[in-house]
Amino acid sequence: MSAALPLSPQPFPALPAAGQAPSAELLAHLAAESQRLESATPDEIVAWAHQCFAPGLAMGTAFGPEGCLMLSLLPTLAPTTYVFNLDTGYQFQQTLDLRDRIAAKYGVEVEMLQPELSVPEYEAKHGGPLYTSNPDQCCHDRKIKVLQRAAVGRTAWMSGIRRDQSPVRAKQPIVAWDRKFGLVKISPLANATKQSVWTRILREEVPYNPLHDEGYPSVGCWPCTQKADGEGDERAGRWVGKQKTECGLHTLEADGSGI
Repeated sequence: MSAALPLSPQPFPALPAAGQAPSAELLAHLAAESQRLESATPDEIVAWAHQCFAPGLAMGTAFGPEGCLMLSLLPTLAPTTYVFNLDTGYQFQQTLDLRDRIAAKYGVEVEMLQPELSVPEYEAKHGGPLYTSNPDQCCHDRKIKVLQRAAVGRTAWMSGIRRDQSPVRAKQPIVAWDRKFGLVKISPLANATKQSVWTRILREEVPYNPLHDEGYPSVGCWPCTQKADGEGDERAGRWVGKQKTECGLHTLEADGSGI
């Protein structure tokens, strides 16, 4: 376990109240901290996030390799972190089983947050599976809206995205204000590589989704996930045949805020 990165000597500006815009002082501080953390290890960044934002710190995970690695760090570095999964109703059984394997090994319980409508109710409302005709709306209703509810009462959230996963994620700051969810967003693995993540997973025997061994470089909802090479764009197996590579949680808006 790495030692915690010392906090900035500058006092942390006040976070905005729910629904309010962040101050220029806060945005500048987050940018400075993000730059300072560029040379930090993932362990140090997770510990820093806990120092700064607990008990309001949360983590979202889809149980990808990066998320599983971060979950393995929480018991020692950020034990009070609230962890959630956006359970769309379309996840692979292997993904759901992985939640139990993580809990058994690390004692980390991941809450499965579900949309207001069940899959049958949702498909009945739209005259069938919406992921076939309007996947953007499906992701918005069954992921974005759910995270907006989960953000209430939180101060910051961590994600496991890496910059080298896709062009869309290449500019992800380590720390930034997430405008859509009204939280500070922290990406401890932004500077990590696929090789470094998998080396550590195998060395430390971190549980991971067996679908990766079957040719799935990235695992999301089963209707929108296929096997793919994964040597180039790791998102290649997602939404095949559509002009879409992201669900919308991690795309960057014009002002640089992650959603």
